[in-house]
Amino acid sequence: MEPWRFLRFLFLMVAVCNLCLSQAHDFYVGGRFGWVLNPSEKYNDWAERNRFQVNDTLVFRYKKGEDSVLVTSPEHYYSCNTSEPIMTMVDGFSKFKFDRSGPFYFISGNPGSCAKGQRLIVVVLAVRSNTNSTPPPPPPQISPSIPSPPPTASPPKAPSPVSPAPSSKTPVPSPSPANSPVSPSPSSSPPVSPTPPSSSTTFTPSLVWVWVVSLVVNVVLASFNGSL
Repeated sequence: MEPWRFLRFLFLMVAVCNLCLSQAHDFYVGGRFGWVLNPSEKYNDWAERNRFQVNDTLVFRYKKGEDSVLVTSPEHYYSCNTSEPIMTMVDGFSKFKFDRSGPFYFISGNPGSCAKGQRLIVVVLAVRSNTNSTPPPPPPQISPSIPSPPPTASPPKAPSPVSPAPSSKTPVPSPSPANSPVSPSPSSSPPVSPTPPSSSTTFTPSLVWVWVVSLVVNVVLASFNGSL
């Protein structure tokens, strides 16, 4: 296949895909049973399983003259008020096209049918458009800040001299001469001879009395022996 034919075919496929994506869909309310009093599936459960977009269409099928479809406000939907509808459809094959995003409320026009469950809420997804989007605000301008001068480093302080702590060690006494022999040195003085004990006796008062009494006893004994 030539390159230009391939590009034309590719462009055609992209256009078809865009057309399929932008094409609106018709949703038949209630499936094959239509808009009835007792559906096989609750209408709101059915609506939650589908995705509705702008330009999609709801199709209500019912017996003409026996039922109707009312487009109401949220207040009238929850109160099942059929007296002031926004729109009334009675032709038996009613179509409602979504012209905006958001919720839509539908109830039956028959008295009592709304309270028995014949009502529907449809939420249409919002349209994502880049042209209508508000541009983001510009970022706030930040004024240039003046850098502060770096702090001046002070010169390091010289360490103060530490006085030596007094020694807590207890001096060890030198060994006595009796326990360890001392070698004589040539410069030592000659040994001193021990001093002889003194022969004089120190008299105390008690010894004096003893001596006096002993002397008196000896004199008495001597005179007694002489007389014999």
